[in-house]
Amino acid sequence: MSNTAFSSLKIHADLLKNLTSLGYEHMTPIQARSLPDILAGKDVIAQGKTGSGKTAAFGLGLLQKLDVKVHAVQSLVLCPTRELADQVAKEIRRLARSVSNIKVLTLCGGMPFGPQVGSLEHGAHIVVGTPGRIEDHLSRGTMRLNRVNTLVLDEADRMLEMGFQASLDNIVNQIPKWRQTLLFSATFPDQIKSISRRIMLKPVMVQVESTHDSTTISQHFYKVDSPKQCMTALHLLLAEHQPESSVVFCNTKKETWEITEDLRRLGFSAMALNGDLEQRERDQVMVRFTNKSISILVATDVAARGLDVDALDAVFNFQFPHEPETYLHRIGRTGRAGSKGASFTLHNGNEYKLALFGDYLNTSIESEPLPPQSVLDKPVFKAAMATLQIGGGKKQKLRPGDILGALTGEGGITGKQVGKIHILDNWAYVAVGCDVVKAALKKLETGKLKGRTFRVRLITTA
Repeated sequence: MSNTAFSSLKIHADLLKNLTSLGYEHMTPIQARSLPDILAGKDVIAQGKTGSGKTAAFGLGLLQKLDVKVHAVQSLVLCPTRELADQVAKEIRRLARSVSNIKVLTLCGGMPFGPQVGSLEHGAHIVVGTPGRIEDHLSRGTMRLNRVNTLVLDEADRMLEMGFQASLDNIVNQIPKWRQTLLFSATFPDQIKSISRRIMLKPVMVQVESTHDSTTISQHFYKVDSPKQCMTALHLLLAEHQPESSVVFCNTKKETWEITEDLRRLGFSAMALNGDLEQRERDQVMVRFTNKSISILVATDVAARGLDVDALDAVFNFQFPHEPETYLHRIGRTGRAGSKGASFTLHNGNEYKLALFGDYLNTSIESEPLPPQSVLDKPVFKAAMATLQIGGGKKQKLRPGDILGALTGEGGITGKQVGKIHILDNWAYVAVGCDVVKAALKKLETGKLKGRTFRVRLITTA
């Protein structure tokens, strides 16, 4: 039996059976290296990039030791952003499908406080949340962590980058010392080493090779002489490659706004994602990007953390990030799940930086010529979908099937013309083909969902 088979692990038979039903047979490198120690109850520091399978690694560890008969929070998973927390909670619920009566609760800022208190009163076994909101609940006495036996810090480097150090210390102080602590991080700055010394007990270090397979992600580099030329270069590359879905990474929030404005002026469907956005605006941007009604996301590293897009065709680096690890993290967003991807990096020719990144990537960075001006004659790639917002969500008991049924009912549009449906607490979003927007709007405005009429509007890029 291969030692990368999940069946080689000492885990409950029902968890194993569920893994098989999910198509999980063999462990990814980070799972194979960390799971035996996690299951043995040891503290573990694991370094792995996005898409490495780390959620399943700590998720199985939590579920293996969980006692559903104990109605108290037994595991706490801290994440830097709401998107990542939602993604992690969703994956834990999938892994726990065979465990009856288990309750996984997500607690994040930007969401109403009251309903979260109600959910906590009903009891939760596993809490996944952001440090700020967890700290709020602790200070108000609406949550207790005295029964927690496992603490997970997911993407710990970003939590520290975002200024959550004091919140993390406060939360950790309210968890029993005799617990298991699992720390996952893409990079290892001094702050991480410092926090691990304070909160962990003889941690096992697991590092997974973080270089990318060149057959999956093609990496391209271009020398530009001025900031103005950067924008021209980006225009040429977008015109040449016409990616259906891409992220342009910037080092500052100011750049995200400026580049988004320039791209829109050129006719591209682009939106900015940065820390200045309110949670509701952020949700809307993410919904529209993942449902293909925006083709370009212009983002900072912190804002894009936890970004989970199935098929990202390309990543553009408007300039080199400050750290080589961040570069790897950026380009790791594309070429996932067996698909091919491409990364395009603009740089000013700084020899020190080229040598630094070249050493880290174990390659010599060679700059390529930019595409010819003639590529600008090609029509600008337009997103194929548009997003409709419906004034009702989970709290109004709306389900994806209700929306799909209303759109495709008698005299409606076809199922093929309907894209992703996202249902939040009080809002729902549905992507429809740009060519059927009017018909879809009319169908939803005049028809009924759950026996009632909801307000519907087309979201435009303002």
